[in-house]
Amino acid sequence: MGSFTEAGGRGVTVARVDGETGALTPVYSTDTVVNPSYLALSPGRDVLYAVSETEEGAVAAFSLADPARPELLGAPVPVRGDGPTHLALAGPWLLTANYGSGSVSALPVRTGGGLGAPSAVLPHRGHGPVADRQAGPHAHAVVTDPSGRWVLAVDLGTDSVWSYALDPLTGAPGPHRETALRPGSGPRHLVFHPRGDRVYVLNELDPTVTVCTWDAATGALEPVGETRVLPCGAERTTYPSALVVSADGRHLWAANRGHDSIAALALDTRGDSLELRGTVDCGGRWPRDLTAHPGGGLLYAANERSGDVTWFTVDPETGLPVLAGATGIPAASCVLFA
Repeated sequence: MGSFTEAGGRGVTVARVDGETGALTPVYSTDTVVNPSYLALSPGRDVLYAVSETEEGAVAAFSLADPARPELLGAPVPVRGDGPTHLALAGPWLLTANYGSGSVSALPVRTGGGLGAPSAVLPHRGHGPVADRQAGPHAHAVVTDPSGRWVLAVDLGTDSVWSYALDPLTGAPGPHRETALRPGSGPRHLVFHPRGDRVYVLNELDPTVTVCTWDAATGALEPVGETRVLPCGAERTTYPSALVVSADGRHLWAANRGHDSIAALALDTRGDSLELRGTVDCGGRWPRDLTAHPGGGLLYAANERSGDVTWFTVDPETGLPVLAGATGIPAASCVLFA
């Protein structure tokens, strides 16, 4: 689990998972990296990567030779971008989404899992109509598509998703196209349908999910509809943060900061139509991240301002979560299963 050390977090925290109930018991923490707010695993699950969400921006690699005690593999590497908020592996590269500078950095992954200095920094350009949040680009998430040929970068400041093609020989990302979403929506996060031909973009500045078709043959992303993640009449200012799709493609869940809830949405068989089934209390305040247990049937919310991680069982028919437990994690920002 990641957290904001500058807000009292313990850095990267390792927890034991109860195989029957899904309950988390923290067993170890390390604060060797400042603000490790988002985490990712290597394909072999033997290296853990963390952004250092600071103004100067860096990323760190930890050896998981002992999964219970991550060991830092050298000093954090500057990403040449401000405020990295998200990261993803794309072949031999680690990519970061740099919110402050509105760019994507590509760092080579060395033998053993360590990182080299960025080989490329890909700038976004543009702005949106929300003056205090969209004066310039703000890359917020970077995700590799299921085919392994493309990377999609979500930019809150430009109201768009930027697509990058991965070179078939080197794996290096190169600019492909920019797909515009509705002005003022503020896209923050995205997930792929398990089938790989639909993309769901969660918007932060207007609490909605944008449904898009995705063609991995051409790298074409096309928005086809939107659905709200709040019930009618919900007036509290809300900033959605994270999105999860079920392994069977039947359910979608969104974390809502401010409303402090988890929205449950049903997907039709094609994945084009969403129906809001309801929202449930997240069990804390300001849910920054939402993660599904790899075995299914459980969701975990990292509640930043209440300093805890809560977990939920999920009704297999309605998709509605039911609070099952919580553990204290100060300034919690991310949950990742190894």
